[in-house]
Amino acid sequence: MTSGAARHTDIFGAVSLGYAVVASQRLTDWRRFGADALGLHVDELTTDTTRFRLDDHACRLLIQRGPSEDVTALGWQVDDQATVDVLLARVADAGLPVTEGSDEECAVRGVERLWRVPGPKGTATEIYTRATTSESPLRMLQDGFVTGAAGLGHVAITAQRPEQIRAYYASIFDARLSDWVHERIAGLPLRIRFLRVNERHHSVAIAGIHGLGVDPIRTAIQHLNTQVTTLDGMLAAYERVIDHGFRMQWSVGQHTNDRELSFYCVTPSGFEWELGWNPIVVTPEQELTWAPRTYDSISIWGHTPIGENVVTRLNNIRYAVRAARRGEPALPAF
Repeated sequence: MTSGAARHTDIFGAVSLGYAVVASQRLTDWRRFGADALGLHVDELTTDTTRFRLDDHACRLLIQRGPSEDVTALGWQVDDQATVDVLLARVADAGLPVTEGSDEECAVRGVERLWRVPGPKGTATEIYTRATTSESPLRMLQDGFVTGAAGLGHVAITAQRPEQIRAYYASIFDARLSDWVHERIAGLPLRIRFLRVNERHHSVAIAGIHGLGVDPIRTAIQHLNTQVTTLDGMLAAYERVIDHGFRMQWSVGQHTNDRELSFYCVTPSGFEWELGWNPIVVTPEQELTWAPRTYDSISIWGHTPIGENVVTRLNNIRYAVRAARRGEPALPAF
């Protein structure tokens, strides 16, 4: 496919967030966090590899032993090979290198084939078509998760150059702007863009840090979101997170823009996990007339900080200084 044809082929709705890959030395803590606290299905493949399921996909979260304590890749599922060809043509046009995943990498992620390209903040973007599914029953504490065509959930990213990240997702995935939120969170002045690639209100949130020369968030993503099918499931997980000794970051609350009820807790690798319920869906009818709005607060009620202390703030400063020294990885101009 020519680059010109790829640019003019709209693939909105044919893409969804499929999985996340994390490098961690804390696999035992991740098992407790994922299975016992959040209520996910866990498969311990080896002493160095743990996978979590939320639905019939063999892998929605992959934890591999590694030193970074961070998300190393995000997997994006596309509908068919024709869409893959469009994406690869766009990537080539932007000058980004492409590598195809090995059989072993595909097997552990539960996909048929994948193509890897550089992504925001040093993460890899992994594009794949067919996910391996499992007919074995889910062994988990949750009644269920909302996935399907809308994908795993969403990721939130802090950025010193948010325009570059928005251009990345808009140019490659035809992501559309859902809305904006302007607010100070934990003392930081943020202007947050919410991007959708399908009916989910957003699959990517990009928080631009204004008035700061550094990014105080150590990890590549600020949080990963998943959505449960019942309010009782969300509230029970809230109690389990606390009971199992994991840190709660933000209490239960409701967001202004997507109306999701949720809470935020801290994963063993340091980024946050938002567990939510009942956000709005941008239906095909709404898509025809959707106009982005700007909100002056992130939440209607709740989402109050829990347990933030002097140590937390000092760690944020330490991470910010390190980030300033190494700089934020640049993306190509789209």
